[in-house]
Amino acid sequence: MKSVLLCRVSSKEQEETGYSLPAQEKLLKEYATRQNLDIAKTFSISESAGGKKQREIFNGMMDYVNKEGIKLLIIEKVDRLTRNFKDAVMIDQWLEDDEERQVHFVKDSLIMHKNSRSQEKLNWGIRIIFAKNYIDNLSEEVKKGQKEKIAQGWLPTRPPYGYKTIGEKGHKIHVPDPDKVPFAKKMFDLYATGNYSLRRLTQMLNEAGMRSSHGAKVAKSRIALYLSDPFYIGKICWNDQTTPGNQETFISLEVFNKVQLILKGKTTPKYRKHSYLFQSLLHCTECRGLITWESSKGYIYGHCNHYRGCTQTVWFKEPDIEKQILAVFDQLQIKNTRIIEWIRKAIKESHRDEMEYYTASVQELNRRLQLVEQRFSTIYDDKVDGKITESFYNSKVQQYSQEKDQIRHELSKHSDANAKYYELATNIYDLSQRAKEIFLNAKEKDYKRQLIKLIFATLTISAGMLSYTYTKGFQLLSEAVTITNSSNVDKILLTTVKIFEPSKKNDVMPQSVYLEGHCPALLRR
Repeated sequence: MKSVLLCRVSSKEQEETGYSLPAQEKLLKEYATRQNLDIAKTFSISESAGGKKQREIFNGMMDYVNKEGIKLLIIEKVDRLTRNFKDAVMIDQWLEDDEERQVHFVKDSLIMHKNSRSQEKLNWGIRIIFAKNYIDNLSEEVKKGQKEKIAQGWLPTRPPYGYKTIGEKGHKIHVPDPDKVPFAKKMFDLYATGNYSLRRLTQMLNEAGMRSSHGAKVAKSRIALYLSDPFYIGKICWNDQTTPGNQETFISLEVFNKVQLILKGKTTPKYRKHSYLFQSLLHCTECRGLITWESSKGYIYGHCNHYRGCTQTVWFKEPDIEKQILAVFDQLQIKNTRIIEWIRKAIKESHRDEMEYYTASVQELNRRLQLVEQRFSTIYDDKVDGKITESFYNSKVQQYSQEKDQIRHELSKHSDANAKYYELATNIYDLSQRAKEIFLNAKEKDYKRQLIKLIFATLTISAGMLSYTYTKGFQLLSEAVTITNSSNVDKILLTTVKIFEPSKKNDVMPQSVYLEGHCPALLRR
């Protein structure tokens, strides 16, 4: 008689203590040999399979035995066959439909069939109840362990890309993986620019060598999950609840929030087969519609699509627009060399008071953050010792979490923006003086586009002639350049030479890491 074997383990501990799938399969095959039974097929359900997958395997086994006319199932024990009453009803119905069908439970010394005695049926029912109770208890213990792990500030599962798990069982924590951190940072930084669709970002990261823990390319859907995971800013999201975590972070709150706005925004970048330099940057002066770009006979042309009855009919070439952009870059350059170092020194002097204020602010914020973290530790100890109720603990955790997030946000603003005031001002100035050089030397169109977006707030065109407005920083700089390039500037310098003239040793400042992160092609020498 043909038979089917079913092997199942429910935990790694069972595999490590002699209950592995191969061990079960060996036991069942020896039993079938002793009973002179032929084995048609073996079905195995591993602890690593999810609940949905386990159901698929079980239902697949039942479909197989019905289709092939198999009359006999061989299982190690009752709790290896069924884990819920639904499965038990299915097995009962299967046995009731044919008197020749049997289920052999090897270790339970139990054989079930349609005409089983009442005592055997009672034995079968009791074992089903115990199996269901075992699963319910196991689930309860797992959830309890997960809840405790989260309360300690650690994620009870595998961390997202860029982190790895270390430590012994029961004491595992997540730390940044030095091999994957660069890819994770690049993933956030590139998407935060707003120039990349998820599809294009995924393609670039895979081409750069980003791989999963199994060595496979990372899918677009997985990239989207990573970009929206608050784990990267020190939070743990579990069962739709967000709690503070203890993991080290390497993504700034500013960059993370910018990425969330792009992910949820209506202007999320779309994948394009063709990439044009001024795509989505140039508008028609008359109708304010985006200029459309297309290639023909080796040239790239731009034109208006005549939105809202627009009368613009002129087509223009991309190189002609580039020439006009380069001419604007020339206008940003200070031609009087005597005033260049004076401007540098003036920027540095203006920043001295700013730095003293922000240093004091950051120190105070760090003191408040340390105090909140101490409160977290104290409230957790009180909960473990039973001094406070679960509801009171949860309310305090929520309160302290909000305080911690607010302090971290303020720190982020100081560290990533205000404390960079001098570096940013210096680099805007340096960038303006080298804008033409950077633009011409940039090999990638994306770098040129970043430079254009950094300098110009708007770009419009009418009959092939470009009009523009600067971003705030470059508008102020443009006004200063206009004054310093005038013929009267030498008269001003002569009256102030003893006060403002810098020393012979030039004060050459390093390039800003802050600006470099957002514009990787800019300011490189």
